[in-house]
Amino acid sequence: MSVPVQVTFRHMEPSDAVEQQIRERAADLERFYPRIIACHAVVDEDHRRHRHGKLFHISIDITVPGREIAVGREPAAHHAHEDCHVAIRDAFDAARRQFEDHVRRARGDVKAHEAAQMGRISSIISDQGYAFLVTDSGDEIYVHRNSVVDGGFDRLRVGHRVRFVLSPEPGDKGPQASTVVPLPE
Repeated sequence: MSVPVQVTFRHMEPSDAVEQQIRERAADLERFYPRIIACHAVVDEDHRRHRHGKLFHISIDITVPGREIAVGREPAAHHAHEDCHVAIRDAFDAARRQFEDHVRRARGDVKAHEAAQMGRISSIISDQGYAFLVTDSGDEIYVHRNSVVDGGFDRLRVGHRVRFVLSPEPGDKGPQASTVVPLPE
């Protein structure tokens, strides 16, 4: 990190143990993503709740080339954040998830969706809850009742044109569609 980790305490006395935990968690993030430029953490003790115990709010601002990652962990409704160390852990876990997303986007790793294909319903076995469709290239694909969007299986007719996504795993009856959308006729 080109700038040392900054820790600010609000509405509470500074704590060496809390500051040490923040520095360790920031070092863990830097091992995961070594291009961190700066990290600023704010530990705020909610001073409005004198009768019900103290809750901690943790804010983390991390600067990386071309982006700033900000995490704000509000005190949880179940009071787990009455422990400052739990609140810090949760905040840094959230920051790590944001870093993982940032790294995936920077690499260009995006979830690839199967392209939809076109076909026609070739046969329907309604009492058993399945059908078959034939693709434009002549392949036969199994269609389970639950694969048809919006519960539209009962409205299918032989010859009905559909758009479908092929499941990556074949079923017992061969290739199968994971999603089937009947097209307007």
